Amino acid sequence: MGMSLIFDTIRSAIQTSPKTRYRLWKETGVDQAQLSRLVAGQKCVSLDNLERLAEALGLEIVIRPRQKAAAKSKKRR
Repeated sequence: MGMSLIFDTIRSAIQTSPKTRYRLWKETGVDQAQLSRLVAGQKCVSLDNLERLAEALGLEIVIRPRQKAAAKSKKRR
């Protein structure tokens, strides 16, 4: 999952969440101005804050090897 997809997914979750931006701010500590910029399409949120937002929105950010890289490493064994 590229960073753009992560931002887009969290932005979409914020927009469709029943939680207000005020509530997300209270739960995560992510400033309301940052939330507004994120929803507006600006990628101005740190990875730490993205993780907090993902958790509050019921999402999980997962980093794993790409399929091609995983297949190559298996061939080497």
